[in-house]
Amino acid sequence: MKINEKSLKQNLTGYLFIMPQLLLFLIFMVYPIFEGIRLSLYKIDYKTETFVGLQNYITLFKDPVFTQATINTVIFVVCIVALTVVFALFVASAVFDKDAKYVSFIRGSYYIPVMVSMVVMSMIWSFLLNPANGLIPYLARQAGLPAVNFLGNRTLVKPVIIFITFTTNVGQAIILYIAAMIGVPKEIFEAAEVDGANRLEVIFKILIPLVRPTTIYITIINIIAVLKIFVVIQLLTGGGPNNASTTLMYYLYNNAFKYNRLGIASAVGVIMFVITLILSVPQLKAMFRGQEQ
Repeated sequence: MKINEKSLKQNLTGYLFIMPQLLLFLIFMVYPIFEGIRLSLYKIDYKTETFVGLQNYITLFKDPVFTQATINTVIFVVCIVALTVVFALFVASAVFDKDAKYVSFIRGSYYIPVMVSMVVMSMIWSFLLNPANGLIPYLARQAGLPAVNFLGNRTLVKPVIIFITFTTNVGQAIILYIAAMIGVPKEIFEAAEVDGANRLEVIFKILIPLVRPTTIYITIINIIAVLKIFVVIQLLTGGGPNNASTTLMYYLYNNAFKYNRLGIASAVGVIMFVITLILSVPQLKAMFRGQEQ
């Protein structure tokens, strides 16, 4: 079999250019995954490691706090991702074909929360919702309404966390959708107008199908982001009340850095990795299937 030397040199040059990035990826992404899987099979006490097999996973599934954290995380992922996609689609489809200055204003307005640190956002919401001296309870009392402890109520704490995280993440999704919709050829809209299609038909039959790759991308990155939700939980609720807002990431943090159970924490990380794969693979399959068509 004759080897094309020119092609080999071109490929080798390409591989040399991507080698630094590939090494960084292997060291900081791939290696931690395998190391986390290894550590999840050990009981770790400071400097000693004792192989325990799947005992860490058995301990996790017997822990009611872990079960509650898993349920909370799934609820947050489903609700926040669904809200982000639906609201971003609504806003983007409403403004993408308007005046350029107006579109820029909308994009900038929604993107401001994205630029603000989540720590700062959490502190602001903590001030607003504080039952003792927060602005929202104060306005409720001034209006003669009963003050509600939003962060101390098991029923209300999840919707509050969902709303805060949603408002922080949605700006990026809106910008991505607007960019994707602006890129749709104008000839398609002109043809639809000639055929007598109204605004809703254009949105549901043209825009939404054509921005499907963007929808899949937004879904995947938001699934990963929500699975890692931690700062807002740490600063606003501390996982309370009674673990009503505890997430898998917060549970992992407590076991790793508070209780020094690194094996348990590693097992939680492996489970989160598996959950991410389960939720993301169908989206990736849909993307590749769309590209083949």
